[in-house]
Amino acid sequence: MAQPRVLILRAPGTNCDGETAYAFERAGGKPERLHINRLLEASSVLDEFQILCLPGGFSYGDDIAAGRILGNQIRHHLADCLQEFRAKGKLILGICNGFQILIKSGILLPEDRDFKPAATLTWNDSGKFEDRWVPLYTAGSKSIFFAGIDTMYLPVAHAEGKFMPQSQQELDRLQANSQLVLHYGCRATESTARAMTAGVAYPDNPNGSLGDVAGVCDDTGRVCGLMPHPERYIEPTQHPRWTRGPMPEAGDGLRLFQNAVNYFI
Repeated sequence: MAQPRVLILRAPGTNCDGETAYAFERAGGKPERLHINRLLEASSVLDEFQILCLPGGFSYGDDIAAGRILGNQIRHHLADCLQEFRAKGKLILGICNGFQILIKSGILLPEDRDFKPAATLTWNDSGKFEDRWVPLYTAGSKSIFFAGIDTMYLPVAHAEGKFMPQSQQELDRLQANSQLVLHYGCRATESTARAMTAGVAYPDNPNGSLGDVAGVCDDTGRVCGLMPHPERYIEPTQHPRWTRGPMPEAGDGLRLFQNAVNYFI
């Protein structure tokens, strides 16, 4: 397949679909933006795509809770379709609001356990909307999206980004299964490991996520959600200090989209 097709699902209030389409196009994919109502009318359209992305940006205005309304639509009307989509070996990515949607649907990332949500994304510890750039590091090799990526520097923009598992046991289970694939902060070294056990301090951890978790994947590694915005750092000129020193040829976020596209080439 020369050019994998990417469905970027939008809803009223979504505002990062354009940037996400650009990122996938730069990575070599063929993106198409589609309104949720069109997918509800004909879910078979998913058969035409290899990648599904839920972008950032306040779906339905986050009027009840971030991602809750679209998450419920997916849970009650599209659960079987998305599970089949994954079973066919295809990829699903949720960015910021898209991550919130995936988690609050309770069907993929992670799946509900014991009739309760396995995890949620709740209000930042700061009690306010956080809009800043943060250092990140990856963990393990399970996620297809983060293959070959060690560290990243990306912007966040959210009010409800604190990752909260159902219990410490659930956090430990996800950790043991290598599903906690992205963390806030800098990778610990021997000299810093002891200090890191206390967690990353604000503002590098912008929301207080337990385990400094910034991104999670499912058991297959083909479904992934993250709070930072990789689509906002594709070009070097998007870096906040691009005029103050040498920049790489591409932004840190591009590699994530390239990994998704190259998976099918």
